[in-house]
Amino acid sequence: QVQLVESGGGLVQAGGSLRLSCAASGRLFSSYAMGWFRQAPGKEREFVAAISWSGGSTYYADSLKGRFTISRDNAKNTVYLQMNSLKPEDTAVYYCATDPSGLGSSLDLVYDHWGQGTQVTVSS
Repeated sequence: QVQLVESGGGLVQAGGSLRLSCAASGRLFSSYAMGWFRQAPGKEREFVAAISWSGGSTYYADSLKGRFTISRDNAKNTVYLQMNSLKPEDTAVYYCATDPSGLGSSLDLVYDHWGQGTQVTVSS
């Protein structure tokens, strides 16, 4: 069983930056692809970014390319999401999740373990 704990969320002004972390338990972290999703109030959960098991492939929502960067440190069982030039519309709860295929995907159906989420609020 994998447990995921997100951290790093908070309140930031528009134009600012945050770095989210997702720490995973278990020995299989390095075999999983990891994804970040977000859900704003009253909206459906949406894909943010994903990274393959090795970190060699990354994927982003088209609207976020250039502002967000996903990375991972398999030695630390941690995946990161660096968010720059934040906008009020980035306000949401951000979740990390594991993809056992190791490949990474924008489809939430392939992810089998989810964290509890961390709140990101961007003020204008």
